[in-house]
Amino acid sequence: MTTGKKRANGEGSLRKRPDGRWEGRYTAGRDPVTGKAIYKNVLAKTQKECKEKKEMKILPAEQIGAYLSAAEEHGVLPMFYLELTTGLRRGEITALLWTDLDVEARTLTVSKSAGRLKGEVRVTQPKTANSVRTICLPKETVDLLVREHEKHPSKPYMFPSPVTGRMYGPDCIGRLHKTLLKKAGITESLPFHGLRHTFATLAIQQGVDVKTVSNILGHYSAGFTLDTYAHVTGDMRREAADRMGGFIAQAI
Repeated sequence: MTTGKKRANGEGSLRKRPDGRWEGRYTAGRDPVTGKAIYKNVLAKTQKECKEKKEMKILPAEQIGAYLSAAEEHGVLPMFYLELTTGLRRGEITALLWTDLDVEARTLTVSKSAGRLKGEVRVTQPKTANSVRTICLPKETVDLLVREHEKHPSKPYMFPSPVTGRMYGPDCIGRLHKTLLKKAGITESLPFHGLRHTFATLAIQQGVDVKTVSNILGHYSAGFTLDTYAHVTGDMRREAADRMGGFIAQAI
């Protein structure tokens, strides 16, 4: 038996499914053409996680250009271009070394993560085996990374801090991101993790299969990726149904 719970703000509802997972249904805005409400369904193991998934935000496609222009003006385009083409976690992009990049093969090995522990930034191994992965990169991303390295060829880090010459702190990356949002004139709040969601959402919308997206993100299973971005794949299923319906209708 399922139980429902109305959100205090009146947006959508939460219910516990027979399989023990929580499901939420929310209004995620309106279609700019038809004006109809767009509904989003999310699945999670806990009620808290379900609410957090509801709050998933992405950088709208029409604002990516302004965001990257701001990054270029600020001298950090390679870092944030890489983020939007891979969806790396903040600690992963912070800990990257130049040797993690294979320029010829256009691949990047993700094998460590940086985090703050007792006030100090420490590099550790990922918590799960799936987080250790090799990602294929677009040529444009590799070209940017090569040009970035040419600015500091003696530094081992992919993105050394211009102040210390050492690795950025993960919190510094978050502050940089906020600066770029402001420079780009983007007023809506978007955490750095939203760039990861942006990559995944756009990749799925562009037809990249969920298993591949899951591998790139370092998720423990494609099922988790599918649950997390169910609203995206749901929209694609509707579009596929409409295309097939139109095709068959023309055949009559």
